[in-house]
Amino acid sequence: MSDNTTRFSDRVEDYVKYRPHYPGSILSYLQQTYSFNASWDVADIGSGTGISSELFLGNGNRVFAVEPNAEMRGKAEELLGGNPHFISIDGTAEATGLAAGSVRLIVAGQAFHWFDAVKSRAEFVRILQPHGVVVLVWNERLAQSSFEAAYNALIERYGKDYKAINHRNISDELIDSFYQPASNVLMDFPNEQRFDFEGLKGRLLSSSYMPKTGPVFGPMIEELRRLFDRYQDGGRVRIGYDTKVYSGMLKP
Repeated sequence: MSDNTTRFSDRVEDYVKYRPHYPGSILSYLQQTYSFNASWDVADIGSGTGISSELFLGNGNRVFAVEPNAEMRGKAEELLGGNPHFISIDGTAEATGLAAGSVRLIVAGQAFHWFDAVKSRAEFVRILQPHGVVVLVWNERLAQSSFEAAYNALIERYGKDYKAINHRNISDELIDSFYQPASNVLMDFPNEQRFDFEGLKGRLLSSSYMPKTGPVFGPMIEELRRLFDRYQDGGRVRIGYDTKVYSGMLKP
């Protein structure tokens, strides 16, 4: 766990600039499905630099942003600390530091695959109010276009532990077991990013499994440049995402 909580420490600036945000339509979906509104207190677990926190702050919610990585947490405080509804907490999914029954909604954006599922579930049950909702979100990068497929192949070739830590290792069966005895619902939302070459490079390097130094770094960037030159249109390439949103009430 200590490695997992520190592995993004040298990626903060790229993470802020180049990671995808989440579609605003997620808020409408939660409103329609759970009567979610601005009065709900939200715990953003594994909040990182505040990408998911920002979504809920924009809705008027008070957000407890729980993040164990000091560098990422500090960046979120720099970016969002001016909002009185933003409360930054040094904590983990397994030990949030929040009071029992203190929040109505828990969100984990691009983070649940780092958690201990059993211990975090117990902690989520503890901090949730009755009929509280848990939302697990991932921006799942697509490999449908020729460029996306080639970019994914580059990541698989150079990513040092990409396959081992890929969030796709979290199966629907594991998520179902996390929510049991209650059920959960999966919804998909389209998302995308468009990059010039520097943006594409930053997006690549925002991932903790990609090398930033060493003998393969130069060849990797040269290959990325060739990919960009081959597939760019008007000086940009497109990366598409399927934003997956799992949601449900969590019962003891």
